[in-house]
Amino acid sequence: MTTTPMIELKNVHKKFGDKTVLNGLDLVVPRGSSLVVIGGSGTGKSVMLKCILGLIKPDHGSIKIDGKEITRLGSTKRDELMARFGMLFQGAALFDSVRVWENVAFGLQQGPKNRRVSHRQAKDIAIENLARVGLSPEVGELHPSELSGGMQKRVGLARAIATSPEIIFFDEPTTGLDPIMGDVIDDLIVKCVQELGATTLSITHDMASARKIADTIAMIYKGRIVWTGPADSIDNSGNAMVDQFVNGRAEGPIQMEILRS
Repeated sequence: MTTTPMIELKNVHKKFGDKTVLNGLDLVVPRGSSLVVIGGSGTGKSVMLKCILGLIKPDHGSIKIDGKEITRLGSTKRDELMARFGMLFQGAALFDSVRVWENVAFGLQQGPKNRRVSHRQAKDIAIENLARVGLSPEVGELHPSELSGGMQKRVGLARAIATSPEIIFFDEPTTGLDPIMGDVIDDLIVKCVQELGATTLSITHDMASARKIADTIAMIYKGRIVWTGPADSIDNSGNAMVDQFVNGRAEGPIQMEILRS
């Protein structure tokens, strides 16, 4: 059995003008595990994710997927790599102009040619994955604008898993949802990931979500990982920044930048 991490970042840096966002970030996601990165707004979570996805190029540092360096990949190799990923976006990011099942089937019909399936197969797979997240075939015939926020998030999850990806990224999966629907989404994420045996990397500031879906939690602050540990040890981390964040305290080593008149 290979011990090569599925995702590995070493000394990753990224600046935008004079603003340093990633400042020597190191992160390892073991194969088949669920790692959640927590941290406040502006700490570098989303930029880290975009660097892994190839949407942003880091200034320097190493990013490896399954042991292979990806920061210098050409467009063809990048497309092949992306076919191994699934993604649940923060706002579901559904296409309003097409039906729900067509949203779910998008990766099955628009991915690499050697992995595309027929229209009929795509619809069958879409309906099957909608069922996995508790939605009926009738929902598949609707448009996203006809769905509630929670249903749209479930459709986004169905799309993320429809291609049976090896790696799934979750970007703030419970943002904008009430606590009960957030817990429903977390339960669905755990169930679907276990069924696929996928490696997952999530970013969130929702501690209830992090506790539910993570095997391991890492905390990012000012573009660096300041703590990593098992999810069940988060309340006894021994790290003052983690303790402040988990308990939502204004006072502590993390100081919010507030403009004062």
